[in-house]
Amino acid sequence: MRVGIGYDVHRFREDGVGVLRLGGVEVADAPQLDGHSDGDALIHALIDALLGAAGEGDIGKHFPPGDPATKNIDSRELLKRVQRLVASRGYSVTNVDATVVAERPRLAAHIDRMRESIAAILGVGVGAVSVKATTNERLGEIGAGLAIAVTAVALLDQDVP
Repeated sequence: MRVGIGYDVHRFREDGVGVLRLGGVEVADAPQLDGHSDGDALIHALIDALLGAAGEGDIGKHFPPGDPATKNIDSRELLKRVQRLVASRGYSVTNVDATVVAERPRLAAHIDRMRESIAAILGVGVGAVSVKATTNERLGEIGAGLAIAVTAVALLDQDVP
């Protein structure tokens, strides 16, 4: 078994354009997160956790910022690519767990759909995906509602040939 930890943080777009996407789910209560791709901080943190567990570096190594091929790409596609890479290295996902830290929007109504979206991409049951949300108690930029941060952990098991 191998474990990896991921972290990502993105500010909300200042122009208020776009729709927030977290865990591959559109959340209409906030603007899009600023990023080279779609800014899905939840998926980005999971990608880092999976890559770390597989000993494959980080998201920037595989999808460099500024690469025109990934400009505005749907982060679900990036997660699919990472899942295939992890599988090609002989690992399967046992479970993933993530905590979204945000003052806004309230995420409770969206958590089940996020879990389903991530589980479908990773090819695991919904029970193997945990997504939680908390606030930053109004501290700092995240607490001021200007950004969202996510921590994630992934557990991989080595496939037996």
